[in-house]
Amino acid sequence: MKAGLCFAAGLFLTGISSAIGQAPEAADEFVRTHYAKYEYRIPMRDGATMFAAVYVPKPGAFKDSGPYPFLMTKTPYSCGPYGVDKFPPRVGPSQELMESGYIFVCEDARGRNASEGVFQEMNPHLDEKKSKEVDESSDMYDTVEFLLKNVPNNNGKVGITGISYPGFYTSASIIDSHPAIKAASPQAPMTDLFFNDDGYHGGAFMLGANYGFYRTFKPQKNPVIPTGGNGSGHTPNPNEEPNTYATLLAAGPTSNLDKGKDYLNGENWLFHDQVAHTTYDEYWQKRDLSRHMKNVHAAVMVVGGWFDAEDLSGPFKTFHAIDQYNPGAVNTLVVGPWTHGGWSRTDGDRLGDVTFNAKTSLFYREKIEYPFFEFYLKGTHGAPLPKAYVFETGTNVWKTYEAWPPKQAAAKTLYFRAGGGLSFEPPTEKSGVDEYVSDPAHPVPFVGYPTDTIPQRYMDDDQRFAATRPDVLVYESEPLTEDVTIAGPVRPKLKIASTGTDSDFVVKLIDVYPYDYANPAGTEAGNKRVVSAAPVVMGGYQQLVRGEPMRAKFRDSWEKPTALTPGKVTAVNGEMPDVNHTFRAGHRIMVQVQSSWFPLVDRNPQTFVDIPLAKPEQFVKATESVYRNAGAASGVEVMVLPGK
Repeated sequence: MKAGLCFAAGLFLTGISSAIGQAPEAADEFVRTHYAKYEYRIPMRDGATMFAAVYVPKPGAFKDSGPYPFLMTKTPYSCGPYGVDKFPPRVGPSQELMESGYIFVCEDARGRNASEGVFQEMNPHLDEKKSKEVDESSDMYDTVEFLLKNVPNNNGKVGITGISYPGFYTSASIIDSHPAIKAASPQAPMTDLFFNDDGYHGGAFMLGANYGFYRTFKPQKNPVIPTGGNGSGHTPNPNEEPNTYATLLAAGPTSNLDKGKDYLNGENWLFHDQVAHTTYDEYWQKRDLSRHMKNVHAAVMVVGGWFDAEDLSGPFKTFHAIDQYNPGAVNTLVVGPWTHGGWSRTDGDRLGDVTFNAKTSLFYREKIEYPFFEFYLKGTHGAPLPKAYVFETGTNVWKTYEAWPPKQAAAKTLYFRAGGGLSFEPPTEKSGVDEYVSDPAHPVPFVGYPTDTIPQRYMDDDQRFAATRPDVLVYESEPLTEDVTIAGPVRPKLKIASTGTDSDFVVKLIDVYPYDYANPAGTEAGNKRVVSAAPVVMGGYQQLVRGEPMRAKFRDSWEKPTALTPGKVTAVNGEMPDVNHTFRAGHRIMVQVQSSWFPLVDRNPQTFVDIPLAKPEQFVKATESVYRNAGAASGVEVMVLPGK
């Protein structure tokens, strides 16, 4: 949701043009000449009205004269520009769909912008509603009823789509869904903010992205019409962003960011709620949408990106929940080598220094998304999709599977070995342990270059800068003699001890390129938000494949954390979001282990306290021990596909 969401918020209406900087006032003439715009105040069953902008194909504008299906999104970021005489540069999720002819609808979420009612962060779903009780499912039901009755020349079919927060609204809208909703595509949907989805990862707070996001996403007076910016209600200002390492380190405990006069000054209750609920309490539990994905009647295409820094977990949880609660439902998972929403606004041919040898986003928009909606809403130009349509990084090819994870994938463990080795063979030594000192005053940075934001490229960035630090353990395999493909979740399983009463353990799975690996044409380090843009040497590159923190206090329970006993050997296990990556022959597999990842993740004081409220003197050094012997083996479990 966070770093990329402000950029992606208005994509449904403003499309690619706004993403590359075209002002919404310079509306594409195609929209003006082919669509008529209407604005509605749609009544809900509790008396509140929702604002909707509706773009209807003009008579004779398309070869197909209709009737047309609806294709809509719901957003908390505004359906601007407002006014029936004001048009965005694009409507719909893609150029192909816009030029095909749909009745495009954008609805402001309840309690945001021009819609009435009370906004709640990830408004909880109500399985049983009392009289006039509402949630996102009922609001969409009432919206669809209104549109079918009041917008002429419709064919009675509705499609819903959205990225990130609008992806959450898409998922919520198809629970107990209106029978007219025939197709839905939750894309990078926010699903469970406590479990690897925006808010907390492995019990650790995703500090940098959350703080940056909530500086601009604020409580609103309701209703209000936003002005300026990119038409989405957000006005980016690079000067507002903190220096991610120095500034947030100087801020001290997270509570200072929440209530400090030089920071949010206690004025953003949305950020406060994120910080205040540090365990998996009722606040988070009732916002886990995956447990409510029942009575889904639409064909569903869930979309995500392997390098989505904001909502990587949501697509998988949503996909599996729909299968679990709706046996036989049309339910497809599509995942490409993309950042948050990158499939809608980039070519998808590279991320940072890593290239994918194809314009994967263009392929998706033309060959996957467009046929999906055409088939289920118009009955043309498509066919049912495979169960899983996923891009395999490393080999850079699209693959299809009958299930996800693939049924043929088998669990194997990469064990930490003596001398920094890594092997699928378990250790046989009776003793073996590696140690490092973790200092919260000097946390391990999450990137190796100065930056004033959370660049999405960190998701596959070079880790050589971290491998040289004394507070990072490095385990590396021998050069591979054949390709190794992993497909599915990644599960670290550590045996640790600490001199502290709490600690984090960040585990990173890394693809190490051969030292004679040639630089692809045009490869360079950095982007416009990175201070250094010197050419990078790809020989020996350590590409992050997946990395996540594990907060030790949650090793036994997410609801009731417990302290570590200093010096006691303890199991700390976790599960990272899925990957689909091939480590090529000649490459090495590496795992790095560290106890901070700043400011991506908030600092653990290494004292068992409520971390946002920790006092300066409670931030202490700790000696961390990672065991690697026959009686206490540490490693990372991966799902390995059989060799070709």
